[in-house]
This record gives sequence, structure tokens and C-alpha cells, in this order.
Amino acid sequence: MTKHHPDSATQVMGNRHDYLPAFGNDLLLPGYDLLTRSLGVPRAHTRLIDQAGLEDGHRVLEIGCGTGNLTIRAKHTRPGATVIGSDPDPKALAVAVRKAHGLSEIRFERGYGQELPYADGEFDRVLSSLMFHHLDAEVKAGVAAEALRVLRPGGRLHLLDIGGEMTAADGVAARLSLRTGHLSGNLGDAIPRLLRETGFDCTVIASERHRLLGRLTYYRAIRPA
Repeated sequence: MTKHHPDSATQVMGNRHDYLPAFGNDLLLPGYDLLTRSLGVPRAHTRLIDQAGLEDGHRVLEIGCGTGNLTIRAKHTRPGATVIGSDPDPKALAVAVRKAHGLSEIRFERGYGQELPYADGEFDRVLSSLMFHHLDAEVKAGVAAEALRVLRPGGRLHLLDIGGEMTAADGVAARLSLRTGHLSGNLGDAIPRLLRETGFDCTVIASERHRLLGRLTYYRAIRPA
């Protein structure tokens, strides 16, 4: 859901975008929410939000919000927070806006993860869910740097993605990913290492086998005070 280079998945899949649409293709957008529910993503979102420890008065940003499911769930969990979802895909953002109708202090805005249109230190929390594995190494580094920049000192990035200490024992999806190398930038300590190199203090909070995705891993990255 973030800007890509010409050799990225968006080009490989034949989409005329410089970002990755929901599930890789505009035509799949109407079924996106149904598919994510079938994958158990709402449960993972609840766990990520619990880890984030949102408070009333917090300013919260989701990078790569897609159709807004995590952003809206965060708002329902902590109504006193101001929550913003950012994504480059205008069609997904239009769906998110419709779903958030009637909620206050929630916005959806177009932007690329490595070119966030926000001031330094503007947010208490940054969230990211199942987006990082789509990015090449250069874009990952750019997104990490932007997340650090827009967080206040002591603020936290909470990131959920496929990967971590994934092995063949995690099932068919894991074995396929390991064989193709598609997730190489997400495996082992790759994400914590990147976030630490960016300037974060990063910790793996939890990791769990997922029947259809292989392994989900949850990270907490703190911007030093």
C-alpha cells in the first residue's frame, strides 16, 4: 500500500500504479474485507491494538490503511484518540471513508509511506498491518525512517506482518514462501534489525503460527526520548 519502484509487485502483476492495491489488483477491492475476515485479520488487529496501549488524547497514524479496518477498530477501541489512516490508493480510501461515516476525530488521507505529509513528532503511535512484506528493501527503509520522524520522542510504532522466525514447520504457506524467497526481507531478525538501524528500540512482542499465512509476528519499536 506504499509507493513502489518499477520492479515491485505492482509492476509484476501488471497494475498501472506506483503502489500496491488491495490484494494486488483493483478488481479484487470489493471482496477485500470479506477475504481479510476469512484470514482472521480482525483478531490480529485486536491484538495489535491491545499491544499499542492507545489512550484518550493520543494522535494515531496507520500507514497503509487500505479500506480502513485497523484505523476504524483503533477508533472504536479508544474513542478519545484522534486516528488517521494514510494510503496512496484513492479507491480503498473511498471505501474507508464510507465505513467510518458518523465517527468523529478520524480521517483518511492519501499519502505514501516513505513520503508522509505530516510534521515531525506529530503522533504518539504509528500502526502498520500486513503491509511491510510487499515493499522492497529501499522502500522499507524509507517507511521506517518516516515512521521515526513523525513519532514524538517516546512514541511507538506497532507493526504486524508475515515473517519473523518462520520455518517449514509453520505449514504449507510458510514452506511456499520460504521456497520462493518472497518474504526474505521479513524473515528472522530482518525487521527488528532494520528498525534498530533506523534509530528505533525494537522488540518482538509476539509471534504465532497462522494456518493460511505461515507466521504472524508483532513488533514494538520505540523512538528514543
